[in-house]
Amino acid sequence: MAVSAIGRASGGTGGRPPGRLLRLARPLLNALVTLAVIIGLWWAFVAAFNLDPLIAKTPADVWSYLIHGANAGSGAQSVWGGLGRTLFDAVLGFVGGLFAAVVVALSFVLSRLVAGMLLPLAVLVRSVPLVAMTPVLTLVFGRGILATTVISGIVVFFPALVTMTFGLRSASRQSADLVRAYGGGTLAVARKVMLPSALPALFASARIAVPGAVIGAMLAEWLATGQGMGYGMLQDANSFNYVDIWASVALLTGVSVLLYNVIAIAESAVLARFSLRGAA
Repeated sequence: MAVSAIGRASGGTGGRPPGRLLRLARPLLNALVTLAVIIGLWWAFVAAFNLDPLIAKTPADVWSYLIHGANAGSGAQSVWGGLGRTLFDAVLGFVGGLFAAVVVALSFVLSRLVAGMLLPLAVLVRSVPLVAMTPVLTLVFGRGILATTVISGIVVFFPALVTMTFGLRSASRQSADLVRAYGGGTLAVARKVMLPSALPALFASARIAVPGAVIGAMLAEWLATGQGMGYGMLQDANSFNYVDIWASVALLTGVSVLLYNVIAIAESAVLARFSLRGAA
């Protein structure tokens, strides 16, 4: 009894905080390593091809422009302001596209009739380039928040739909039969079996959707709303403000890596809560 008590004390309560800290530290370490590799490749690319300093900017140039330099305050104000707008647009598209993907994937799995009707339409819409669809979407939804959400959400929707459909269909049939044996209906099976089993697929979709949402938001800003970093980079290209372009790309890359790993932290916590560490 004493041995078992010691084991519980060492492996039970004593083992949890290090495990939680490890789940938090690993994504943060991954983010730091990823950013270090990107900066190293960026510097090596500029040096290896001996690019014109007027066009190609190094990480040191961007740092001086954004954080610590003579023109860091005035020059970088437009970049920071555009970043806030682009992130707001990306979050709306991310949430809307991911939610729509979950709903449509669930309807595909629960009803073959719905899948037969909507799947060809989804394939047709996906085959059309989004750049070609954007003018039509702008005419339908206007040039405001709704158009940005739709355009960014479309980028998120289709990869998430495929992943979520696969995740929902991988649910245990034995568990679903058990729920039905106890009188549960289709919605009960979806809520108690399919959705918990699809949590790894949901978080995988969310991680994949982060850069897609940012790209979709910038596309909408470039072609529809005329705001945010997407439109700002278009103006920078026309005015030959190359340092502003490089700074915008660097900020968006860093934020995308950070958000990706924030979702990874949430994934570790949720899957641990549902005892799905192996499925992660």
